[in-house]
Amino acid sequence: MSVAELEERPDAAATAPSRAVGVGERRRASWFVRITVLVIVVLWIIPTLGVLITSFRPEDLTNSTGWWTALAHPFRVGEWTFENYRTALSQEGFGNSFLNSLAVAIPSTVIPITIAAFAAYAFSWMEFRGRYVLFVVVVGLLVVPLQMSLIPILRLYTQGATLGPFRVFPDLDLNGTFLGMWLAHAGFGLPLATYLLANYIRSLPSSIIESARIDGADHFTIFWRLIVPLSVPALAAFAIFQFLWVWNDLLVAYVLLGGTVETRVLTISLANLVGSRGESWHLLTAAAFITMVVPLIVFFALQKYFVRGLTAGSVKG
Repeated sequence: MSVAELEERPDAAATAPSRAVGVGERRRASWFVRITVLVIVVLWIIPTLGVLITSFRPEDLTNSTGWWTALAHPFRVGEWTFENYRTALSQEGFGNSFLNSLAVAIPSTVIPITIAAFAAYAFSWMEFRGRYVLFVVVVGLLVVPLQMSLIPILRLYTQGATLGPFRVFPDLDLNGTFLGMWLAHAGFGLPLATYLLANYIRSLPSSIIESARIDGADHFTIFWRLIVPLSVPALAAFAIFQFLWVWNDLLVAYVLLGGTVETRVLTISLANLVGSRGESWHLLTAAAFITMVVPLIVFFALQKYFVRGLTAGSVKG
């Protein structure tokens, strides 16, 4: 644009520099965000990298030198070993604990998702008396501390429950069983699952539900044929949360399942690998990465649904 044209169009002369300034500010902001994210990623990776390197180092080198010294001679044969992984897998019934964790985590994830999906559909699209009150009560259970409920649940499993002369809950002897763990984790996970799924299902277009009703579909058909396929992002997001929580749980497993060799889960085996004086922490690093394999597989398999499931239903318009 020439000077004469700028003089004839003063508005263009005023807006052109402002646009250039705006583009420059956006570029500087973009570079600032990139550098900040890079710094955070590096700070997050350094400890993980240290644990990974330590898991491949011999015990004597681990106790005498820092993990970063291995980077000075990365191709030296004596700097690396797989003995830590072999010892971790063969010690304290670690392989059996791996299977026990799978036996606990998979049903403890599927059960609350299944129940919460039915409940979320009922709270969202079914008309019945007191549904708002029930929904508030279910969501209010999120504030119940897990630690405060463990002892009542343990007594309920071992002694049952009585109300005066009447027995309300029989003594089923669920302590130390996988069924007791499934029920406990399902109870702890149901409020959050119901809340997340209800928010998502409410955000679905009502025209789809009404069209299905006009075609003669009942509630179960609508739920199974429409709601479940459309709710895959929300179901996957909660599945990640629930599975990681159950897989990494130590407190509930130790209280309700116990630390015997037959029922021991991975988190209890990890604690036992350290030893009473913490002298075997080099084995802990190897065992920690073994336990990370399954959660990483679950996360990366479902991560494309993760953000969609968390943000769905939060904004309507």
